[in-house]
Amino acid sequence: MFSEELAKYDWEETTARILSKTAADVETALGKEHLTLDDFMALVSPAGAAYLEPMAQLSRRYTQERFGKTVSMYIPMYITNSCTNSCVYCGFNRHNAIPRVILTQEQIEAECRAIRELGPFENLLLVTGENPRAAGVDYIEQALHTCRPWFNNLTIEVMPLAAEEYERLTHAGLNGVVCFQETYNRRNYNRYHPAGMKSKFEWRVNGFDRMGQAGVHKIGMGVLIGLEEWRTDVTMMALHLQYLRRHYWKTRYSVNFPRMRPSEGHFQPNVVMSDRELAQVTFAFRIFDHDVDISYSTRERAEFRNHMATLGVTSMSAGSKTDPGGYRVYPQSLEQFAVSDERTPAEVEAAIRREGYEVVWKDWDKIFD
Repeated sequence: MFSEELAKYDWEETTARILSKTAADVETALGKEHLTLDDFMALVSPAGAAYLEPMAQLSRRYTQERFGKTVSMYIPMYITNSCTNSCVYCGFNRHNAIPRVILTQEQIEAECRAIRELGPFENLLLVTGENPRAAGVDYIEQALHTCRPWFNNLTIEVMPLAAEEYERLTHAGLNGVVCFQETYNRRNYNRYHPAGMKSKFEWRVNGFDRMGQAGVHKIGMGVLIGLEEWRTDVTMMALHLQYLRRHYWKTRYSVNFPRMRPSEGHFQPNVVMSDRELAQVTFAFRIFDHDVDISYSTRERAEFRNHMATLGVTSMSAGSKTDPGGYRVYPQSLEQFAVSDERTPAEVEAAIRREGYEVVWKDWDKIFD
């Protein structure tokens, strides 16, 4: 399990290694076709910040070689905000006094219909809070069956499951799973996740192994920027990606590094990542892993997303509602976090096309097949 591999890396020592990288280390990394984890550290280091232009050029080159001049579009559907966790940064925190909703299958179908009216989406991300008793595997399985006639590619972002549960859902039409580790800092993890199943660090971080064992077609990874030192967190995620590729080589992977946005809990970020730093991390991941899908959500600004669509990002959400039933059933706000890019899918598509890129509405494997 990955927790055993992660235990070999001390957080403070890794941070010190990253901060010690020099311009010569960055130049060495940029001269390689295949990078080590040490090279990745150089690219995300403070020294690497002076090399954004050559990093951007390499990132664009590798992206166009693997993905062409295209961006794949997806849309999230939140089907419940009921949650048993107490994550201090999340609007769904069980202590927050917000209305709780678990959509019925009829309501989920109404949301499907509303989304299809927004644009020709084929990639749907089903999102839930973590309430295994009220909205567990049975509920998720029913939701997949409800959504399958409407969308060709179904991904879930739900509580970590057992391997046999992931395998069960693949038979219900599941294509991919997204899970945010949030932070890989084991020592501080429970500061942000004090109660609920999400407080169990090993269960969460080893969930990716269980996805691989179950034969999930695509695994999405992410850290939440704002909790801990971002350079160290993304390095641990790069280590995790490297480990997963080695053990579950038939699976496809995506990475995401969303910056914290305002939510009901009003948690203030411990660290702030600038646009330049987010670009740096994006380029570093593309140079480190030429084939990984890099995803940006509507947390990021419209202008910045337009620019990054040409420099390494391969998937974007559009028209997102982060509240259950937000597309049609419940127009009032029950959102998990506030979005930044509020453009319609058509507006996002037009902006990307103005950059000389094409928008595709299918998942990458279906495009290349």
